[in-house]
Amino acid sequence: MGPVEAKITDFYRSGRAALAWLIDPDAFSPAMVEQMRHRDFSAAVDFIFVGGSLLHRGETAAVVERIKEATEVPVVLFPGSGYQITPAADALLFLVLISGRNPEYLIGKQVEAAPLVARYGMEAIPTGYLLVDGGRMGSVHYISATLPLPADKPDLAATTALAGRLMGQRLMYLDAGSGAVRPVDAALVEAVARQTRLPMIVGGGLRRVEDLTARWEAGATVCVVGNRLEESPDNIWELAQAKAACCSRRM
Repeated sequence: MGPVEAKITDFYRSGRAALAWLIDPDAFSPAMVEQMRHRDFSAAVDFIFVGGSLLHRGETAAVVERIKEATEVPVVLFPGSGYQITPAADALLFLVLISGRNPEYLIGKQVEAAPLVARYGMEAIPTGYLLVDGGRMGSVHYISATLPLPADKPDLAATTALAGRLMGQRLMYLDAGSGAVRPVDAALVEAVARQTRLPMIVGGGLRRVEDLTARWEAGATVCVVGNRLEESPDNIWELAQAKAACCSRRM
């Protein structure tokens, strides 16, 4: 287990809430860097995820390097393709789209990426990725040519995640997709948490404080926010306050 996975696992075992900022390199801006350089940023944000669009490796690497110049918060790749893999990051989520039936995203893309990850000596975290219906077709849905899990079928999601755990995935990622109309339902998060007993990341459509709080309380280890912070990076402080309040209630 590498240091980033160990940190996520520590949040899970201690019952603390964690916050991740998802950055699409296409939307990276000086305003984001300004927030990252704030002296309290490392207490507000626990992880920075980078990825989500089809970019060349050089562009992703440049963004990761700028982030690491601004903050010591771990940078984790959330790759949309092998082109986004760069050793500048601290780790990457080695994703398997277990909610879909497209073999390219169950094993094909992973075979392509594996030699590069090994050559770079990167920390790769085996992650079961579950796409959940967020009310609109997102980029993952379109590019992967897979159907999302029904939002109102928590048992189906939990069974799918359990299969991922039995196949060796050490982390679960429930995603309603970028710009989702509705986030992953808290009941679905709770069902997956109860069935798998693994650290869980939840993202897609989390815009309001109450959205994050409900998912943390349902069993999410890490809540991921992207679009809201693209629009206004200074919103990170309000979300960080919600995280602190949630942690206080758990302790």
